[in-house]
Amino acid sequence: MIYTLAIIKPDAMKKGFKENIRAEILDNGFKIAEEKTIHLTKEQAERFYAVHKDKPFFIELVEFMTSFESHIMKLEKENAVIEWRNLMGATDPNKADKGTIRSKFGTDISMNATHGSDSNENATIEINHFF
Repeated sequence: MIYTLAIIKPDAMKKGFKENIRAEILDNGFKIAEEKTIHLTKEQAERFYAVHKDKPFFIELVEFMTSFESHIMKLEKENAVIEWRNLMGATDPNKADKGTIRSKFGTDISMNATHGSDSNENATIEINHFF
């Protein structure tokens, strides 16, 4: 089995979408190997998103990710990274395919409900960050 990291971001948590998103994950054949709800500290968010530290949206991203609780999950499924990214949809919910998680629960490119690892290599790094 292959794992990926999934985060239900503060915007979706604040709107009460956690259980809806978890249900979609399970309905699409994923197993949730580990999970926890945490309120990221500034340091945790900065460390997790360090790859973006030189980008103009970094400060806004850290502020957003520390604005409320997030639900962190280690998902298990064959081709987990690709399967989770397909289920989430495009980063911009307005461009995401109909029926994807971001199209249903996201607001905009910044508040797009979920995060997912972009490669098997990064999935391992990201999972180790939280579990």
